[in-house]
Amino acid sequence: MRNVYDVLEERGFLDTANFPEDLKELLGKESIVFYIGFDATADSLTLGHYSTIMAMKHMQNHGHIPLVLMGGGTTMIGDPSGRNDMRSLMSEEFIDGNVEKFLEQMARFLDLSEGKAIVDNNKKWLLNLNFVNFMREIGIHFNVNRMLTFDIYKNRINEGLTFFEMGYMLLQSYDFWELYTRYNCKLQMGGSDQWANMLGGTELVWQKEEEKVYCQTLKLLANSEGVKMGKTMSGAIWLDINKTSGYELFQYLRNSDDRDVITYLKRLTMIPMEEINELAKLEGKELNKAKEILAYEVVKDVHGKEEADKALEAAKALFQGAGSTENMPSTEIEVSRLEEGLGLLSLLTEVGLTKSNGEARRLVQQAGIFIDDKTVEDINKIITKKDFKDGKLIIRKGKKVFHQLIIK
Repeated sequence: MRNVYDVLEERGFLDTANFPEDLKELLGKESIVFYIGFDATADSLTLGHYSTIMAMKHMQNHGHIPLVLMGGGTTMIGDPSGRNDMRSLMSEEFIDGNVEKFLEQMARFLDLSEGKAIVDNNKKWLLNLNFVNFMREIGIHFNVNRMLTFDIYKNRINEGLTFFEMGYMLLQSYDFWELYTRYNCKLQMGGSDQWANMLGGTELVWQKEEEKVYCQTLKLLANSEGVKMGKTMSGAIWLDINKTSGYELFQYLRNSDDRDVITYLKRLTMIPMEEINELAKLEGKELNKAKEILAYEVVKDVHGKEEADKALEAAKALFQGAGSTENMPSTEIEVSRLEEGLGLLSLLTEVGLTKSNGEARRLVQQAGIFIDDKTVEDINKIITKKDFKDGKLIIRKGKKVFHQLIIK
């Protein structure tokens, strides 16, 4: 009988499981507690996290209990998975603040009420561990030679891998055992880069309890060029509207590659597969309709219908020459500053389109800056009042990023 496993598989979430057939059977016959861990390394979730949360939402909608595990303890070490350097150390107070913001955002997407979900924090059991007792009880179950065969360690061994980081697998595995004994949690889910850590947890539960538990990795959401979803030249795409506006989120998704839009619709929206399959039949310019639906649905779910409507209106102004530009990210410029003029390079940095004048210079030299759709060729260009039309000027960076200047 069809169950949530089939849904997640059909929508492209599933990667590797330790016992896939048994897991599918389990998900179809009983409601289980499953967990995903979130290390609170920033003060906001990203669009990459959102794909994982959507998988949790499908599971919850089918009657399973999500256990949201905040990594208040593991964040203090840092997971070496997918990294070529050691994560910067953070204070406990800083991490606690990030945890609060994570949960505040997550409550918009999952029902975290009692009986519907469980929220816990691994700092409860990790921060006061006795090292010698931990190594006697847990460390004896981990073979170093085997650990070094996993990519998370093998890829770092020549550059330098600290014992500090190597202990992360033991802590994440300990989490699974702790959650099994506390909540009868039978499944851990997470990104495909977590496979080794997750497998360690299932093996530890078997060693300690002689009980079979499961791990299921979720495919990392990447574009057709292999770049992780939500990563841009200027940094991450955040779910905090103060860090990434609804308009910027809309534009990021509206500009998805043709090859990626259907994948994103499956993973980032709750649109039924029947509708997505119809959108998959679109070709060429017609695919823009699917991109617009993708962008609108994600912004609506993340920030609300009002923000989605505003972003759509601004997009029409840019792509169709219709609608209003009032919802476009903008900066007010005092008219007095335009009397002598403003250097374009410093202006680009001031309004946040570039991080430095050096970056601005390179973009102009590479024909990547446009003013009112005209390529800027002069790195020494001075912006004056004459450049504005009806008190407004639109600067575009590349194909996707727009910013409006308004005379104050």
